[in-house]
Amino acid sequence: MMNYAQIIANQINVGVRQVEKTIELLESGATVPFIARYRKEVTGNLNEVQIAAIRDMLLKLKEVDKRRDAILQSIGEQGKLTAELQAAIEKAETLTELEDLYLPYKPKRKTRASVAIEKGLQPLADALMKQYQCHAEQLALPFVDPEKGVNTTEEALAGARDIIAERVNEDIAARNKVRNIFRRQAVITSKVVKNKEEEAAKFQSWFDWKENAMRAPSHRILALFRGEGEGLLRVKIAPEDDTPAIEALQRQFVRGNYESSQQVAEAVKDGYKRLTAPSIETEFYNLLKERADKEAIKVFAENLRQLLLAPPLGQKRTMAIDPGFRTGCKVVCLDAQGQLLHNETIYPFTSVREERAAVAKLEALAEAFKIEAIAIGNGTAGRETEEVVKRCHFKNKIIAVMVSESGASVYSASDVARAEFPDYDVTVRGAVSIGRRLMDPLSELVKIDPKSIGVGQYQHDVDQTLLHDSLEDVVVSCVNSVGVELNTASRELLSYVSGIGPALAAKIVEYRNRKGAFRNRHELLQVERLGDKAFEQCAGFLRVRESDNPLDRSAVHPERYALVQRMAEEVGTTVETLMKDKELRKKIDINRFVSDDCGLPTLQDIMKELDKPGLDPRARFEVFEFDKNVTRIEDLQEGMVLPGIVTNITAFGAFVDVGVHQDGLVHISQMANRRVSDPNEVVHLHQHVQVKVLEVDLRRHRISLTMKL
Repeated sequence: MMNYAQIIANQINVGVRQVEKTIELLESGATVPFIARYRKEVTGNLNEVQIAAIRDMLLKLKEVDKRRDAILQSIGEQGKLTAELQAAIEKAETLTELEDLYLPYKPKRKTRASVAIEKGLQPLADALMKQYQCHAEQLALPFVDPEKGVNTTEEALAGARDIIAERVNEDIAARNKVRNIFRRQAVITSKVVKNKEEEAAKFQSWFDWKENAMRAPSHRILALFRGEGEGLLRVKIAPEDDTPAIEALQRQFVRGNYESSQQVAEAVKDGYKRLTAPSIETEFYNLLKERADKEAIKVFAENLRQLLLAPPLGQKRTMAIDPGFRTGCKVVCLDAQGQLLHNETIYPFTSVREERAAVAKLEALAEAFKIEAIAIGNGTAGRETEEVVKRCHFKNKIIAVMVSESGASVYSASDVARAEFPDYDVTVRGAVSIGRRLMDPLSELVKIDPKSIGVGQYQHDVDQTLLHDSLEDVVVSCVNSVGVELNTASRELLSYVSGIGPALAAKIVEYRNRKGAFRNRHELLQVERLGDKAFEQCAGFLRVRESDNPLDRSAVHPERYALVQRMAEEVGTTVETLMKDKELRKKIDINRFVSDDCGLPTLQDIMKELDKPGLDPRARFEVFEFDKNVTRIEDLQEGMVLPGIVTNITAFGAFVDVGVHQDGLVHISQMANRRVSDPNEVVHLHQHVQVKVLEVDLRRHRISLTMKL
């Protein structure tokens, strides 16, 4: 078996001891957020990204070992496992190495080589491979046997060449030669499928495409593979010229210039074209797909992180409007905790009379429910609804904000929404979700499948398991970095807290409904099935703001409460006073509290928490407004400079909403007056930006923008 820690340490450039300790923690049930936050001394201060990488690589290495065991068992059952072969298999570190070693012993369906072997032609193939100075036909003559289906010497030689071709394909050195040539010279080409030009119009850019395969960007790879998957493009990955690969293989296998050598040369060429090249092409197809998936998912995950950590408006009495032209606008009023107080529908776009009635109704609702903010969905009729709201004369100052509707319809039809609002239809649930997104994006968006939130590209084309796991990691990371109020959090939000999960989250909510609010963190231990291990993992990420213990409002872990108490006693005060008095905290020499299991990193974290307990890491909320003169794509003109908000980030640029129901693209080359390799270097989701209109294509509904003003 492999030395997991050594291999992982080499690949991510950290110490072997750090990896060993991290693996121990992971295998004891510790979560990534817990290890990163509360076990810094154990891991040598590894961050979440490094710990997650160790976890993922460990799983992959275990999969390799699992495959290794299966291969050893299979070859052993065939009675072909030699000591040398076993040593090679046990030494292999990758699945590719293992599969190459297994290839000659892998059970196959009938092949041309296996048919030739059944005809007794393997000795002829062996003789040809020796390449003695003799006529090939003389070698083949003894193998002519009509009863076995070999009628001529040429048929015998053809069968022997088939055996040699398969032998070449199964040779590890030969396969590596071909891989290296593919790596250097392979191009990816695409052609439109004949007679499907019209159907494939969206792939027109790739009708006759060619570029270096290993340098092709991930978004292009996924576009080409999508076109192929839809049966509209033919995609090929191979060197433009087969000659270098064939010659390299012939140099390996062909010795001399005899007739038998010519037979081997012919077999090598056939083996390359018929067996090795297609096999390596499939390998590279999978390699490019895996790489493209990872890059696309990385972009998706970063977008999701930015969306989840978008600035919250906070606890404000909010009116939310889900706009619509013909069906009307669904209006809901929420209290400061996001609870539904009232709902009704207005029809401002059916007539002048109805518009006036809608304005009057919005003014009355704002007064009746003491509304402080209005959230307007940014979908169909969003900008028009915003104009209606602006015509209202509210008695108090109320901010109006356009809010992304992405995924709101998914939430409104979900089991979660039905359980929360069993007596209301999907339109009410959708409007409530829009309002709550303004108040606290994180708490609301965790109720929706991350794939439905609408950030990233090709989410249906990439590896769905990898996508799910990556997005799950992002949600867990965001929830735990912000912290969760134990007494108000939904079951969905609680389920992402370190060590809890859906089942325990349901038990916590059930306990809270039955017993009332938790008085402190330690009361969690009274929840059914929540034991010491789960408490250790989750406690530091949960807040109890009304607790008698002020540390319950912070990210200080309960395992360090006694230490903080000693700090307070050393300066002659209480923990609560210590948290309020900066001058008292300055008197503490944290070096005096260093111990074997609590070093400076943890002590520094504790001091930061005492300074600003439970500080929300999210930025402050800022109100954004579109240009009031631009509401339709037809209003756009080249050269216009407009305010916009970043809605999506891809590998090739960023999409910006300028308020016309069609996002514009800022290509990566138009993002800054310098070379940019990653759009995230310049912008982040929901960032407010100024853009200039470069081009408007009304026919295709495409808008090109630049940030180079």
